[in-house]
Amino acid sequence: MDIKIQGGKVVTASETFKADVGIKNGKIVQLAGKIDQPAGRTISAQGCFVLPGAIDVHTHLAMPFGGTVSADDFETGTRAAAFGGTTSLIDFAIQGKGQSLAQALETWHQKAEGKACIDYGFHLAVTDATPKVMEELGQVVKEGVTSFKVFLAYKGSLMIDDGAFFKILRRAREVGALTMLHAENGEIIDVLIKEALEAGHTAPIYHALTRPEEAEAEATGRGIALADMAGAPLYVVHLSAALALDQVKMAREAGLPIMAETCPQYLLLDIKRYQEPRFKGAKYVMSPPLRDKANQPFLWDGLAQGDLQVVATDHCPFNFKGQKEMGKDSFAAIPNGAPGIEHRVLLMYNEGVRKRRFSLNRMVDLLATTPAKIFGLAPAKGSVAVGADADLVVLDPKADLKISARSQHMNVDYTPYEGYTGKGAVAAVLSRGRVILEGKKFLGQPGQGRFIKRKAFSYVA
Repeated sequence: MDIKIQGGKVVTASETFKADVGIKNGKIVQLAGKIDQPAGRTISAQGCFVLPGAIDVHTHLAMPFGGTVSADDFETGTRAAAFGGTTSLIDFAIQGKGQSLAQALETWHQKAEGKACIDYGFHLAVTDATPKVMEELGQVVKEGVTSFKVFLAYKGSLMIDDGAFFKILRRAREVGALTMLHAENGEIIDVLIKEALEAGHTAPIYHALTRPEEAEAEATGRGIALADMAGAPLYVVHLSAALALDQVKMAREAGLPIMAETCPQYLLLDIKRYQEPRFKGAKYVMSPPLRDKANQPFLWDGLAQGDLQVVATDHCPFNFKGQKEMGKDSFAAIPNGAPGIEHRVLLMYNEGVRKRRFSLNRMVDLLATTPAKIFGLAPAKGSVAVGADADLVVLDPKADLKISARSQHMNVDYTPYEGYTGKGAVAAVLSRGRVILEGKKFLGQPGQGRFIKRKAFSYVA
């Protein structure tokens, strides 16, 4: 036996039990109340929880956007993820106009090659759905990229029309892929942005005011209707508001294969952040924007009751200095995105579990087990079970937590959660049986993360 994790409480999506964990050749080989067999190394988890490594299914590393590039690349972003208890992520490879899907994927493989510290996969964002590209979707699935994303916003760049969206849904169903949806009505938002700028409204708050909740709800409902007509499953990304959640709930109650995620920023932050002085509201410019605080109880209930299946981050960091400041004269020029890959697990532990909004088992389900099932990573990822990859996190629930840009590991000059205090620390992280984090010391290496070829879609939460 290579490693033994001793004396901790193992937590899965369905149960909690005291057990030692035995690891050999990167896999979990034994779970028992006490493992007497000697190991090359023993890690004490006394007084701690042993969780499956978290999976972040929504990140944007080294992504060109708005005339700049997101501040974390695959080295800094995956290292920060590990510090936060995330052992796998799925990033978005984005097709440029006129580009083949093979070219888009090759670009993202090159971004990750030799840099990733944890395992990773790709979704593919389709922005130019030509007949040749539609045919190419089948080959992409064979290469282990089994989810496609479409944007109903960002007119003139990423946005596609309903006809192309419908064709992608049907093609995805044929080839065993899941379609993911950025649900905002780009046509309406485009009108509202132009009107705001013509009226001289340039401050960050107008980013939120030109992207109303109704625009998200309408696009969510439209996406669900098109998926229903196509006979295809649909996964709604970064759902931010109660109106959009209502659309998802109605669809699921009707038996449709609709899934959705939300993100910590929508659970914890609200629209008032845009009014911070000295342009600091730009730090929170993301799409969808932060909403009125009244939405938050509905999102928490959605997570607890199963209407929302996943908490991801939409990690897309831009530095305040030099990047967010590009929009000093116009909110429309502020790069959209915020950092979060490092803080998701402990925020959900404090705000979800410690505040009794849901159990620790449900947290594991939201952050690891269900993401692995939806996105073709199970059974190797997302669970503490014999035969699974030894992607494990030892969480110390008694340690003090304070979030600060000074102590974080993301390559960005701020955090939206500056000054947040609570309990909990990631005491150790294993990736495929290798200890990559212990205490505050990173022991991993760039390039040790592997590309994950994911299975065809076959699961509905």
